Amino acid sequence: MPADVYDFKPKADSEKITINLGFVDLGHIDLLVREGFYSNRTDFIRTAIRNQLERHGEAARKSVSRKQLELGISSYTRAQLEEVRTAGEMLDIRVLGLATIAADVSPELARATIRSLTVLGALHASPAVKAALADRIG
Repeated sequence: MPADVYDFKPKADSEKITINLGFVDLGHIDLLVREGFYSNRTDFIRTAIRNQLERHGEAARKSVSRKQLELGISSYTRAQLEEVRTAGEMLDIRVLGLATIAADVSPELARATIRSLTVLGALHASPAVKAALADRIG
């Protein structure tokens, strides 16, 4: 591959998790899949999760509001953080969803501009930035 051509692979719009289930529960899931209620195990698990989120939706909405969480995807670029540093400010980042800190953000810039970081969902940042913010992640 030429030096100026990059193999672009978009990031997934989901996060992989691992769960442990008892054999009987797993068997029930497989039975429902085999009987055609769900296309596969993942379909069953996603449906179950969505049903529980809907069941507790009002409580979750109140909590999001009370905790002042930004809902969805939040991205922080080097340029944005440099503006924050120039203004002499610090960010308190609160996200329910995905928070992304750009790959070109240095650990020093992150520490100089992010006072606290709360992410319910997933945080995408370099290992160095995550390590630099470890004492500020709550």
